[in-house]
Amino acid sequence: MQQEPVILRCQCVLFDMDGTLLDSRAPMHRAYTEWAHRYGLDPARVVREAQGRRTIDTLRTLAPAGVDVEAETLALMQREYDDIEGIVEIPGAGELLRALPAERWAVVTSADRALARKRLAAAGLPAPQLLVSAEDVARGKPAPDGFEFAARRMHSDARAAVVFEDAPAGIEAGIAAGAKVVAVGWASAAAGLGETVRVHDLRGIRVTLDGEQIVLRIAG
Repeated sequence: MQQEPVILRCQCVLFDMDGTLLDSRAPMHRAYTEWAHRYGLDPARVVREAQGRRTIDTLRTLAPAGVDVEAETLALMQREYDDIEGIVEIPGAGELLRALPAERWAVVTSADRALARKRLAAAGLPAPQLLVSAEDVARGKPAPDGFEFAARRMHSDARAAVVFEDAPAGIEAGIAAGAKVVAVGWASAAAGLGETVRVHDLRGIRVTLDGEQIVLRIAG
């Protein structure tokens, strides 16, 4: 049975990038699988742990003792930067971004700034006026720092924001920031992580303005 649409009101909209605005699974899997094999680790576990997290945080968790994590992080980031084959937009992402006031949305990603800009361009998506990347926060997701920082930069509060995320770490970060969270993808990423709205992709989300508020109508 058709569900009623969900109406969300906010002051700003904050988007994760990988898995939310664009699909970068192919190059990510190639990079992290290659790294896992080098150290005799389970590639599936490495890829799973890397979802939504900064590269350095993933490697700090998984790298064997004695590995130079900072050097390995730089090498892995370069591997990802050099590989944009297979990057495409999540359906509806470009249309949604272009419908929002440019100064009222931001990208908050665990990728570094150069990689984020390259992937957004590869997917044909608009460049955000505000991009919060791995370099901008001391604590990556699931800490709420990135979302809180982005909201402040837009003279708002994360509690007045809507966050679009796909990964458990990012969903946790959005909830911790006090934002309304929309989980992208029908996987169980949002299970047990509080009240979230779930969408398969970004198609069919209508944007209107009501005074100073952004109104998002999400089809049921």
